[in-house]
Order: sequence, then structure tokens, then C-alpha cells
Amino acid sequence: MTENLAPQPRPVTLTDVARLAGVSISTASKAINGRAQVRAETRERVLQAAEELSFQPNALAQGLLAGRSGTVGLLTSDLEGRFSIPVLMGAEDAFGAGRVSVFLCDARGDAIREQHHLQALLSRRVDGLIVVGSRPDERPPIGRNLPVPVVYAYAQSSNPEDFSLTPDNVGAGRLAVEHLISTGRRRIAHISGDPTYGATNERAAGALAALADAGLELVGGEPLFGTWSEAWGRGATRILLSQHPDMDAIFCGSDQVARGALDALREAGRDVPHDVAVIGFDNWEVLVMNSRPHLSSIDMNLERLGHIAANRLFAAIDGEELGSGVEKVPCRLVPRESTTPLA
Repeated sequence: MTENLAPQPRPVTLTDVARLAGVSISTASKAINGRAQVRAETRERVLQAAEELSFQPNALAQGLLAGRSGTVGLLTSDLEGRFSIPVLMGAEDAFGAGRVSVFLCDARGDAIREQHHLQALLSRRVDGLIVVGSRPDERPPIGRNLPVPVVYAYAQSSNPEDFSLTPDNVGAGRLAVEHLISTGRRRIAHISGDPTYGATNERAAGALAALADAGLELVGGEPLFGTWSEAWGRGATRILLSQHPDMDAIFCGSDQVARGALDALREAGRDVPHDVAVIGFDNWEVLVMNSRPHLSSIDMNLERLGHIAANRLFAAIDGEELGSGVEKVPCRLVPRESTTPLA
């Protein structure tokens, strides 16, 4: 015996929307697809009808008509990395708002794997690509004369003809030191990490420029470079305390380094922030909020960077000129108790 199945509801069509709105099918299509030939009040009426009927346009058909697949590729070299993930999240949020499907590929720092992913994405006819680096330094371009627009995010392409978005590390170093100066500090030191990172040197350059503008000199005359670790932060701070006991502030190149600096200052009986102010970099929540006192830090705005990258890619897919060179995204200061102003 066969069961009587309830009839499935008929899907809402563009004809239904046009009938409810009192317009032709072609006018309803133009209104839903954002064409300019429709009056504002007519467009509003059509969109209201579509909402009432829960009408969902056929994305595949729309894409074919526009010569697009409605997909983009996000190609990263470090999916597990703490810095690449916020960039990817910001980009995906922007793509989600535009109902774009995203293919995410992790090359794991392997150039051969990266080329394999690139060819796979192109074979799927993606409309564009965002390439997210694992560290904020130049990286080789993924290819030349590619058939789709490409935006490099976080790590810039070494080809000046490509378009790249990176954090403004020079501006960030300046921002950190200007904040310390604004809180009344004048004897400021700088401890940072691996000097082979371009960002390390850019942050130091910004810090030195801010000191020079204020007529001040860096404690010790030059930054102390080492590793991105709490152990290095502790060791470098002990050196500074032994050689420059009148130091009243430290700008650290990462939150890990800053956590080590806080430990060394506590061991030496120095109160933070009253004796020595400390500011970190990266605004890594698990570190800054579990520090005592809570750690001021510079946030690289990586989700914002990813969002901008997606919007620029959208515009390029729509035919706007993507441009070339490197565009810097400003970082932001997040002040907390470790840099409370002097009374």
C-alpha cells in the first residue's frame, strides 16, 4: 500500500512577485537585480512583495547571466595562525553579507600546495581571490596575468603591480609611543621580537619617529630585539632595569613580550603603571585580559582589514579598477590599566 504524500508547496516565482507588486515580470527582475531603470517607489514595491512572498532569486541563474559563478577563493598559508584567522573572518563576514560562496584553502606554507590550490580554485571559476599571508612581510605573487582579480591581505605581494592591504606598522609604533608620552612618560624603552620580520623594524621606526617629534630619545639609544616570547620580555626588562633604573615606560613589540616585562617589573618591586607603564602589541585577548594589571595594547584591526579586502575584491569583480601597490590599514590603540596616566 502506498502512502498519500501531502503535496509540496509550489516555489514562489518571479511571476508571483510581479503580480503582487502590479508590475511586469521584466520590471520585477530589474528591481530585484538593482538595475537603474526602475523608479525608487516601484523598486520598493517589488522588494516588499518579494519579502512578503519569501521569494529567493535563483543565484545560479543570476550568476550565469552576469558571467559569474558567485564564488571566491580565500587562499591562506597559515589557517591555524592567530593573525590570519581574524583576516579570514572579516573577509568571510563581508562575503556572507553579499551571499557569496567561499572556497577556503590552506597551503600550510608550501608553495607547491599553494599552486595546486590556485589551479583548483580557478578550475571552479571563482570570481576573485584573496591571498592571506602568514606573517606581515613581502611574499611572492601567486601568479601573473591571472584571469580574476586578486587582493593580497596582511602580507603584501612583492610585485608592485599587485594590490595589497597590510597593517600600518609604522603608524602603530608611533601610536604606542604617542600614547605613552600623553600619559606623562618621558623615559621610554622599546623591547621587540625577531628583527627579520619587516613589521618589527617598522614598529621601531614609528616609535623612534614619535620620540624625535617630542624631543625625546629612546632609553638605551636603540631597541632591544630578540624573540616573540615572555622569556625574552623578562630578560630584556631585567637588562633595562639594571642599566637604566630611571626608565618609566616600555613599548613592547608583542603582548607576549609585554607579559614577560610585567613579570620582571613585579619581581623587581616596580609598580605598573605608577613606576613603569607597559604597552604591548596585537591585543591578544587571552594575554591582555589575564595580565595584572590589564595590558594596554595596539590592535592591528585584522578583521577590518579582511572586510576591506573583501569589499575591494567585490568592486573589482564588478568592474572597478583594483589598482596596485600597498594600502596601509590604520591600527588602533586599546588603553587599559597598564598605562594609566600619571597623576
